[in-house]
Amino acid sequence: MDDASRIPVETPAVTEGVGCHAGAEQLRAAAVAAGNGALLDGFAKDYPKGPHEQPQSMCPAFGSLRVGLRMRRVATILSGSACCVYGLTFTSHFYGAKRSVGYVPFNSETLVTGKLYEDIRDAVHLMADPEKYDAIIVTNLCVPTASGVPLQMLPREINGVRIVGIDVPGFGVPTHAEAKDVLSAAMLNYARDEAEAGPVQAPRGGISERPTVTLLGEVFPADPVMIGALLDPLGLACGPVAPVREWRELYGALDCAAVAAIHPFYTASIRAFKAAGRTVVGSAPVGFEGTDAWLQAIGAACGVSADKVNVARNAFGGAIKGALAANPIKGRITLSGYEGSELIVARLLVEAGADLRYVGTACPRTEWSAQDADWLRAHGVHVQYRASLEQDVAAMHEFKPDLAIGTTPVVQKAKEASIPGLYFTNLISARPLMGPAGPAGLAPTINAAIANKARFDRMSAFFEGVGTGDRAGVWEDTPVERPAFRKKFAAKAAMAKNAVDNGEAVGS
Repeated sequence: MDDASRIPVETPAVTEGVGCHAGAEQLRAAAVAAGNGALLDGFAKDYPKGPHEQPQSMCPAFGSLRVGLRMRRVATILSGSACCVYGLTFTSHFYGAKRSVGYVPFNSETLVTGKLYEDIRDAVHLMADPEKYDAIIVTNLCVPTASGVPLQMLPREINGVRIVGIDVPGFGVPTHAEAKDVLSAAMLNYARDEAEAGPVQAPRGGISERPTVTLLGEVFPADPVMIGALLDPLGLACGPVAPVREWRELYGALDCAAVAAIHPFYTASIRAFKAAGRTVVGSAPVGFEGTDAWLQAIGAACGVSADKVNVARNAFGGAIKGALAANPIKGRITLSGYEGSELIVARLLVEAGADLRYVGTACPRTEWSAQDADWLRAHGVHVQYRASLEQDVAAMHEFKPDLAIGTTPVVQKAKEASIPGLYFTNLISARPLMGPAGPAGLAPTINAAIANKARFDRMSAFFEGVGTGDRAGVWEDTPVERPAFRKKFAAKAAMAKNAVDNGEAVGS
């Protein structure tokens, strides 16, 4: 441990009264006062917000946490309010994480005096065992970011273990998808510095004899295999998928001929690849038209001759058309989600014959999704970036689809209206989408859900007349309306909200 790492660091005091319960504006103001204005400006540029200022899904830090927890020989430490850390770790384990998450607790005193930073530094030194870890990721959640806890002052390396500190505040990073980008970019930049400084460890599978294409965005495990087959006639190979599963895969991801931004919202990661001199290609090989255009774009980016590109186009074009014809989708659909792959799924649905009227994504507009958005609009689909829950639900009510694909609350609203619904994350994005495998992987699930309409109608008829809201459930007596009480309670609730908005203390 070097002496410099032992120098106590005074972090700016957090604005009095600002904690995890404070609103986004108060936390943002505190972060600026604590010296994190440039950090927030960077987030605002990379991840511009939309109609809703606060995420309408899970805490965004869930995304970066999951990326770290999926990596071999990587440890994670969270710095934030205990309630936030509990929720994040609970959700991560619910989704299959099988390792512990480090936590550095704090109180008002340690936060204000800078002792929290020292506790984090000590925890990192304690965990930095090169026999166990290649890297340790330390993440500031809302309150430490608002308080200016300086993770950038942590040692860059301890005992050969890399230290990567990131801030992922809910008031700065809009969605969990973009939080994946925050961590992925931080690791890519670190790995690029290492590669420029000297020899680095080869990927576990060795170095490809062919130029590779790195895939940017988490995809179904079979998709890289399919993409590899598409690239083979071009003399190319499929490289690592970023976010990666092991530190040394970062070097392989950077050492590529081109980057395929399958998920187009990885703004900071794309910047890291461009800094390494790599060309980035948007969209994805979905459907016939999507695959055909993607192969041409990849060929141009990698300097592949037109003859070779045409061989690949001819080899797979017929197979994809056949798969689309054998797996038609008939029915009106609305689609929404927060994974970032919504537009490429939408393209596949349209090519398969679906009457798609609306696609909403919680992610922002970027140049890497422009081709998909233009194609969808040309086919009569309304594309909504930074879609709010209210917009997704309004689209469902307006277009009255045979199937609503969306987030949990959208699906809930759909089923309440006797419309079949599918959860995008678990049932749609977690399927093969690329090349000839895409239609066969998607159509059976879509068609089976649409066929369930009669079942929903029977359930609605059976439960017709059952109460909703505060009148739902089983009652011995019919609930009695009390409008006077409702009016009084609504007024009291409004006063409490105004007090909170104005920063006043709320009485019991």
